[in-house]
Amino acid sequence: MYLTIIINLGDRKVIGWALSETMNAEDTLISAFKMAQKVRPIIQKLIFHSDRGVQYACHEFSSMLEKNPLIIVA
Repeated sequence: MYLTIIINLGDRKVIGWALSETMNAEDTLISAFKMAQKVRPIIQKLIFHSDRGVQYACHEFSSMLEKNPLIIVA
């Protein structure tokens, strides 16, 4: 099992998570990110920082971030 979490470092709260049997980006990172967006809608610029794992560099996730001009990837 793989657990992906999205944490708001401002208040150290988990705002998105996904549990999956595979490392597929759609099942892990993208699901967790969509949950995080529902919990905390993006209304101002933010920095998205990751460990640069393979899921974070995939085309599906990169293009999803590029569609939102308020997200800065670090």
